[in-house]
Amino acid sequence: MSGAPTLIEHNRVRLALHTLRSADVAGGPDLLLLHGLGESSPVEVPAFAAAWPGPIHALDFTGHGASTRPTGGGYTAEILMADADAAVRHLTTTSTGATTIVGRGLGGYIGLLVGGARAEQVRGVVIADGPGLSGGPSVPTSQPVVRVEPVDSNPDPYALVELGRDLRPRDYATAFVRLAIEGSGLDDPVTVTARFRPRWLQAVVEQPGVAEAGSIAEALARYHG
Repeated sequence: MSGAPTLIEHNRVRLALHTLRSADVAGGPDLLLLHGLGESSPVEVPAFAAAWPGPIHALDFTGHGASTRPTGGGYTAEILMADADAAVRHLTTTSTGATTIVGRGLGGYIGLLVGGARAEQVRGVVIADGPGLSGGPSVPTSQPVVRVEPVDSNPDPYALVELGRDLRPRDYATAFVRLAIEGSGLDDPVTVTARFRPRWLQAVVEQPGVAEAGSIAEALARYHG
């Protein structure tokens, strides 16, 4: 990891964006890593990204790793999508070209959302296995209100509870696939390497414009250019 993280102000939260490989070392396109639920950014370049030709960054979501957290919870997938969007916008201002995203577990779902919402700035999303991939139900349900004891450390217990049961409608997920296809200019803007496929992800895989790969390294090779 290259020095202290860059802190990005996002509402009242400071997001930690780590640089694992700097632009001084590699001048190609940016790669952004999004971790799973309850995890934090890796401290070095993962083996699957060793062949990536450009800078490599990793974001700690709100309430995770070195990022700060809100008081009293209130976590949703859309909050984390805004985290990732802030990181993509920051990378866009400091480099040329679009950013490719690799997301593990929950990070894969968030990567899909931001890949659709910011299709022109995101060149490919890879969805991989990891904690939080399944999320909650795929249809609306009545869920109990949960209280947790405040703990002054990350991951935030509220994040684990609330993000572990967030709603994942299949048509919502596939809508972001269509947005990615319409805006990215790539034939396959989304690649799935995850072997565990909850209903929302199975619906995504069945969409035109979504490819499958046997490994993250194989998936990343699609987006080098």
